[in-house]
This record gives sequence, C-alpha cells and structure tokens, in this order.
Amino acid sequence: MNFGLDRLLSDDALRAQLKGRRVALLAHPASVTKDLTHAVDALAACPEIRLTAAFGPQHGMKGDLQDNMMESPDYRDPVHGFPVFSLYGEVRRPRDEWMAEFDVLLVDLQDLGCRIYTYVTTLLYVLEAAAKHGKSVWVLDRPNPAGRPVEGMTLKPGWESFVGAGPMPMRHGMTMGELGLWFIDQFKLDVDYRVVEMQGWAPEAAPGFGWPLLDRSWVNPSPNAPNLSMARAYAGTVMLEGATLSEGRGTTRPLELFGAPDIDARAVIVEMQALAPEWLGGCILRDMWFEPTFHKHVGKLCSGVQIHVDHPGYDHAAFKPWRVQALGFKAIRRLYPDYDLWRDFPYEYAFGKLPIDVINGGPGLREWVDDAAARPGDLDAATQPDEAAWEEVRRPFLLY
Repeated sequence: MNFGLDRLLSDDALRAQLKGRRVALLAHPASVTKDLTHAVDALAACPEIRLTAAFGPQHGMKGDLQDNMMESPDYRDPVHGFPVFSLYGEVRRPRDEWMAEFDVLLVDLQDLGCRIYTYVTTLLYVLEAAAKHGKSVWVLDRPNPAGRPVEGMTLKPGWESFVGAGPMPMRHGMTMGELGLWFIDQFKLDVDYRVVEMQGWAPEAAPGFGWPLLDRSWVNPSPNAPNLSMARAYAGTVMLEGATLSEGRGTTRPLELFGAPDIDARAVIVEMQALAPEWLGGCILRDMWFEPTFHKHVGKLCSGVQIHVDHPGYDHAAFKPWRVQALGFKAIRRLYPDYDLWRDFPYEYAFGKLPIDVINGGPGLREWVDDAAARPGDLDAATQPDEAAWEEVRRPFLLY
C-alpha cells in the first residue's frame, strides 16, 4: 500500500502540478516514506518541488517535547535552510507573514483518530488561514490507526478548544484528508483543497484494523504514542489527562494503562466487570504495578490497570475505549466515593473549565461518573444518538 506522501513522490503528473510554485510542509517525526525517509528530505530531493518553509505542530517538527503544553520555538532547518515555524509556540494559528512564504501547503500528519489529538485542530486552523490568504492545501493522506468505529459524545456548542475543533465525537473514524473535507463543509471555507489519497488502505482488514501492520513501520507521531495498542486505547485513556490518576506517562506503556498509589486495581477491575461487562468486549484488563519516572505520581508505586488490545482474540468492532475508561472512572468513584478524581487547571489554556470537561467537549461524562444513581445504560442513552448521527454526517466525506 502507499500513503499520500509515497504517491506524490512516485507520480510524475502529481509533482508536475507543483512545479514553479513555492511549497511548504506541515509535518512531524512520523511524516516518513515507506523506507522511513523523512518528508522534508524526500521532497527536497525532488527537482520539481521547491520547499520554502515548513511548519511543526504540537511536540514540534522533531517530536522532542514529551509533555502537553510544552511550546516549540521557530528555527531554521539546519540542512535545507528554510524557516520552520511553530504552530505550538507563541501562536496556534499561522501568522499572516508566514503565509506569504508559500503558495501550496502540503500537510503530512499521522493522526490517531481522536478528536482531542491536536493535529486535527491544527488542520482546521491552516485551512482557515489558507482560505483567508488564497493558498492551496494538499493533504498527503495517512491511515487512521483506530480504524472506522465511532464512539463518544459530540462536542457541545461553546466547548470548542484546541482539543475540540468542532462538533464531532471523541473517536471520529476518519482520515486527515477526509476530516479536511468535512471541515471545509462544516465551516463553509472557500479554499483550494486536495487530498492525495492512499492506495490500498483497508481499514476493516485484520490484523491492523486501520493500521497496515504488516506493511509499514510505526513511527511515534508524538512522544507518548509508541505503538498501535496506544492508538487503539487513546480515545479513552486520553481522558486521564483530566484526572488525578496516572495515564502511564513516565513508563514504557503510556496511555495504555491507568492507576495511582491509593487504589486497588484488582478491585477496580472486578467492579468494572460487575457494572458493565458489555462494555469490555475486545480487550483484556490486567492488574499490574508501575512507578512513573516523571509526570503524575513520579517515583511512587502505583496499582494499575493495563488495557490489552494486541492479543490473538482482539475484537476491533467490540472494543470501546471511551466506555472502558469511563467505566474505570465509575468503578473508582463507586469504590472510593470521596476520591479526588478530577484535575483543575487551565488544560490547553481553557480557563474556567475542568480539564475532563474540555477533553469531552462538555460536562456529560463527568456528571455521569459523579452521579451515584447513574448507570451504564444512562451513558449509552446519552451517547448512542450522537454516535449514530456522526455515522451519517461523515458518510459523504469518506474516501475509502
């Protein structure tokens, strides 16, 4: 199979359309060819393509900044000499003067299929800037490693943020190229837009179910996205960024587990299984121990739950990461009613709102967890209409 970048590099007719135009690239460490050459170097080697600028998203073009809300500086590419502008530094949107550096922007970002992953919002922001300045945007499409399933509440009006670009559920089931088409329609953008489509992507095919597991190497799109298991679990475990529980940052399995020094993981798993066994399909929950080397609970022994989604019996259609993590919160709230579960700080600079609510695009998930009378069926009743509606909303924009 070929990703969008590989198609551009191998198609003379496509590259000919860039000849004589100034080209910029929005990329990160996972923007690589099949043989793992970075897009910057691969494109710079093409005589038809003149790279005049590049942009880096959150975690930087180099992917060197571990934590969230760590800003990257602008710099000049040490090999090719063009400026590299940070879209996660002093600004999140391209400055007007940066837009004067190019005619066509190539977007080559590996997404994780989750609304909160900020590359989604960065795509919207560059589309809006391109519409304002009359620039062209080409998305060099890549797989959604979480595949096509949809899950989670739709972001509510007024809850837009850098981790919530628009009214979509947590697990959107689209590629970046497809999301661009939806953004243009949703926000009525007048922009010259093109998707360089993948060839041979089969999002329903085992064993990858979205990621071509036997065809392509995994390169971290962000520092704490080390493997396919993390990508599968992320639409649920990302909610831990709004909780006092550790999500495993500072371990070798970040965002595949949760825990804390003052919980009993075995008891949590038993409670989860008793509350909603129908939400635990596809995965195996294992109690374990870990000691983070940085971030929450650093240097403390934590009792944890690891979510396994790489076993021989893995069922992609049955796995519901958002509900699994919601159930973990609910179990802890039932076992420890007074547990200090929710963090309170300006997450992604959203002041005056709890991070868990910013992450979920509204307070519904937190309110369900904290309501002692609320049952799993109540969350399903609130969420399933959103999921069904999104399946229809996204349908006209699917390319594969």
